Amino acid sequence: MINLETTYMGLQLKNPLIVSSSGLTNSVRKIKIIEEKGAGAVVLKSLFEEQIRNETKNLIGKDPANRSYPEAEDYINTYIKGNSISNYLTLIKEAKEAVSIPVIASINCISSSDWTSFAKEIEKAGADAIELNAFIVPNDRNMSSIEYEKLYFNIFNAVKKEVNIPISMKIGIYFTNLFSVADRLNADGADALVLFNRFYEPDIDIEKMKITSAEVLSSASDIRKSLRWVGMLSDKIKGLDISASTGIHNGEAAIKQLLAGATTVQICSTVYEHGFDQITTILEDITKWMVRKEFKTVGEFRGSLNYGSIEDPGLYERAQFMKYFSNNEKDVLI
Repeated sequence: MINLETTYMGLQLKNPLIVSSSGLTNSVRKIKIIEEKGAGAVVLKSLFEEQIRNETKNLIGKDPANRSYPEAEDYINTYIKGNSISNYLTLIKEAKEAVSIPVIASINCISSSDWTSFAKEIEKAGADAIELNAFIVPNDRNMSSIEYEKLYFNIFNAVKKEVNIPISMKIGIYFTNLFSVADRLNADGADALVLFNRFYEPDIDIEKMKITSAEVLSSASDIRKSLRWVGMLSDKIKGLDISASTGIHNGEAAIKQLLAGATTVQICSTVYEHGFDQITTILEDITKWMVRKEFKTVGEFRGSLNYGSIEDPGLYERAQFMKYFSNNEKDVLI
């Protein structure tokens, strides 16, 4: 009998497959479908600090009188923030009443201001955990990498002091020393790392000559961005769950991440492309593979190919294509 059950951030999941924060998880109707199709947990669509700030700025900017009266600006700011938070808390409460799988709230943070204090309300609303999604563009040449990293730690600790439920940190790949960042977050009490967030990236339309958005959905090849770090961090940073994200489009990709040491895997783009049935398909693929390999539980193979479990851990560190190009040099030169 195949058992896919796992524990993530202390939460019991019926399997390691999580539908990540997106438009797929912004309503109770969709969340119920996600549970019916078999997902082990769901991360609600993020509440964006930046979006709330922009809405406030736009509304204030429409009426010059608002800029002349600080009281009006404060009122608008409080109203928009309160309304956004209220709607989000309602979604948490209704989702918890509708499904039995863990419901993880998501906050997209750009600062550690008092804005993060509403995390306590998220906990009261019934969320099983919080996923902090942070990406800060390092655009100040006068700030060191250490100062930028501190911003992430400040965000985490600002929320950590507000709640008792588990907290994961969803971060990007662009750190000078990702091991150091993970180790510090682990020491500060993070329950999990989600590798990696997928954020807005610019593109250029050369005909219209304007800045546009690059492709929003991930591709299957994007798994290479996280697989190396899942394999290394899962071995080197003890006591910290790793949730793999980005580029997981099928059962094979999910199995790869679990073999590399991921506690859970998060999917999104593949569900957009193939529908909610893709959740069931991926779980069936994992189960069939486990039967073929004679594994009864996920724990029997999880991490068996991570950095500390393979004969040559240097395979995870290799950054150049020397072997590939030496084997194909003749074809390249012809």
